[in-house]
Amino acid sequence: LRVLILDQFTTRLLSSCCKLSDLMSERITIVEDLFKSREPIPEMKAIYFMTPTAKCVDAFIADFKNKPKYKAAYVYFTDYCPDSLFSKMKTSSCSKYIRVCKEINISFLPQEAQVFTFDNPGAFRSVYSPDSKDRIKTLESLADQIVTLCATLDEFPGVRYKKDSPVQHAKDLAELVDQKLAKYYEMDDTTKKKEKTPAQLLILDRAFDPMSPILHELTYQAMAYDLLPIKNDTYRYKAKDGSAKEALLNDSDELWVRLRHMHIAEVTEKMPKLVKEISASKKEPDSKVTIGTLAQIMKKMPSFRKQVAQVLHVSLAEDCMTRYQKNVDRLCRVEQDLAVGSDVEGLKVKDPMRTLLPVLIHDHSTYDKIRAVLLYIFSLNGTTEENLNKLIQHVKIEGESEYILNWKDLGVPIISSKTTRRERSQTYDLSRWTPIIKDVMEDAVDNKLDWPHVSGAPTAWNGSRAVSARQKHKASAQDDYRSGSRLIIFILGGVCYSEVRSAYEVTQAIKSCEVIIGESPKRVLLHHYDVPEADVGKTPPGTKPGFICEMYYFTQTRFKFHVDHGPHTILFRLNLCIK
Repeated sequence: LRVLILDQFTTRLLSSCCKLSDLMSERITIVEDLFKSREPIPEMKAIYFMTPTAKCVDAFIADFKNKPKYKAAYVYFTDYCPDSLFSKMKTSSCSKYIRVCKEINISFLPQEAQVFTFDNPGAFRSVYSPDSKDRIKTLESLADQIVTLCATLDEFPGVRYKKDSPVQHAKDLAELVDQKLAKYYEMDDTTKKKEKTPAQLLILDRAFDPMSPILHELTYQAMAYDLLPIKNDTYRYKAKDGSAKEALLNDSDELWVRLRHMHIAEVTEKMPKLVKEISASKKEPDSKVTIGTLAQIMKKMPSFRKQVAQVLHVSLAEDCMTRYQKNVDRLCRVEQDLAVGSDVEGLKVKDPMRTLLPVLIHDHSTYDKIRAVLLYIFSLNGTTEENLNKLIQHVKIEGESEYILNWKDLGVPIISSKTTRRERSQTYDLSRWTPIIKDVMEDAVDNKLDWPHVSGAPTAWNGSRAVSARQKHKASAQDDYRSGSRLIIFILGGVCYSEVRSAYEVTQAIKSCEVIIGESPKRVLLHHYDVPEADVGKTPPGTKPGFICEMYYFTQTRFKFHVDHGPHTILFRLNLCIK
């Protein structure tokens, strides 16, 4: 039996990809917080899974300073441990209790099958604030984390960045990542230097597409997180008998996985059929049933799963539609016309102010009016100072105009050519906008992306291994094994749900190239509608009043992450040297 000791980051990391039952199956019976007072258990071995910081190392050394708390220590760092910290452990009394000390290179949080984040909400301000004093340090840290992601995926990708960007942060980060990747694979355990793999890593600033995070998205996942008070992925609802229920919206809910990228109009139509399909696939074969497994089998029974899943998602879809019909439907047409630049009939919007006016004069929240004003400004690629002042007065945010003005620090023009977009056929009038990142993904796969490489392209990357993303194909299952290339995308400043959906759509369309997308904050950007009116102007402690990040309300998500090694990579590695 073993004790597992975690810090704050590794606790979230393990929570995102394993359950307590998974830990118990590895004979881990106790999970402790590294920084809390703990009773000694001298007869047990302890696994320390922690970040390589001075705070963590000091806490570890303290456990063995006088009377050792555990029989032996197996130390696993999430990332490269600096020589100074390693020497500190080596010269302390804890050294004689250390049986294993390894760096496992997994300094990121998996959110979904193809989505990752670096749990660094302060990175947004550190990188984009004009007053930042730690921008280089933050970019160095992000580069180190990107290297651990590539190492976990066993990829040595060609690194590319968007040229002609108004800010140079993506270029700076791309150069750092390329240097650190080369150094990492030179220092790898294998004696042979690793060649570049058929993968690409694209690094972008948030300014490349300011529209997508602001628009109301009408696909199921984005709509739920935007319009409903979902916190920590927990949705609270009432059952048929009136009792209060709550459910986690994550990858363990197969119906959620099947529905989340569908347009809300398709969800209620296809839900009953999907429930039947999933229930039929979960039928238990005849086998010996013990008391210990009875509860789990009951929960997996088709009738039980069908009832719970259908009640949950019927309630969730109804809640989304109630909020939508209350006021969002009036906003969506205006937003789509401004974003796309044409109306439903395809006629060009000649007077964007006339399109915006209904939102400003009707009884919408200040929060929604700010979103609409931003879309108006983005659609014009900037406006005059006189016009901007009038808009700020109309929305009544004279004392908080930084919500709009600070977008310039991202490189988005606020004070005055529009990018040419490819035409796409759309099924729904109020969902005509396509995130720009989808164009980028398709161009990269088709080998049409005119972005520079930092130090040369991967030799095997060409159009021959990836079928065109614009061709129609039957979608494959999410967890299908893919033997083709990988396209890894990192957006400096956050990812929104429509961009997450685009990664899945392009992957399913082309099959031979898997798209993985990630961000620097720990939560998906924006998309949380229920911001109290009184909170719009509040400033988080220690931040500059009105800074850009104040407008973003992040929503935390926890999902299982599937890499080639399977979902239990961490547990497997921790167990390698424990006898």
